[in-house]
Amino acid sequence: MRVRLGRPLLGSTARRRAGPTLAACVIVVVALGLLFNGQTRPDGFDNAVDSPVAAFFAGRRTLLLWLALPGTIIPAVVLSTAIAAGCLTARRVNGAVLALTAVPAATALNDALLKHLFHRTYLGQVAFPSGHTGAATALTATLTVLLLAPPQRARTRAARVPVVAVACVVTAVVATAVIGLRWHYFTDCVAGAAVGVGTVLALALLLDLLAGVIGRPAGVAGEPAAKPALPEPVGPAGDP
Repeated sequence: MRVRLGRPLLGSTARRRAGPTLAACVIVVVALGLLFNGQTRPDGFDNAVDSPVAAFFAGRRTLLLWLALPGTIIPAVVLSTAIAAGCLTARRVNGAVLALTAVPAATALNDALLKHLFHRTYLGQVAFPSGHTGAATALTATLTVLLLAPPQRARTRAARVPVVAVACVVTAVVATAVIGLRWHYFTDCVAGAAVGVGTVLALALLLDLLAGVIGRPAGVAGEPAAKPALPEPVGPAGDP
């Protein structure tokens, strides 16, 4: 019996691109992490980017908190649940699993591992990578996989592109807000975005792999199921 999880999250073309993109995300996070390992103050580049943002939003802390809200865990999980519900309605079980696991996985990777591994701090708080940016990017990457990654229906593309575009804008706003709040440096947000994208791609590749294994007919792994043997023809009486 085959378990139907929905059409693949990544078609063959998207799957070929996912591997190099995932590798690039890992390289970005590791390279920046090693570069800023143990750092307690911004370098010249971060200072040049962050200072104008902080100055522009000076005295607007309440506004910044609202702008950063989509990247906090509870709103992000609520949005993930809404995406999962839409996937279940469309009978895409694998999409629902991706939506429900992407944000928690990216957040756990950021907060439980990477921040403590590289221990870059901002005003005494571990800051690298940005968990807010990672969560928001994971949501955006999930929507991109579900709505834009091939295979998709061409006739509905015009309706799907604006949804992903809005999600990209929200992610940029979240990153700007956490810089303005002096929670993160710009490069923290770059690494957080790489964690979000990489997490979603890794999960999508894994779910497609599992779907292929689960949906494979019984038999030897990697081989088609054996056909039932046909009965021997019965000849005239007296034939051997």
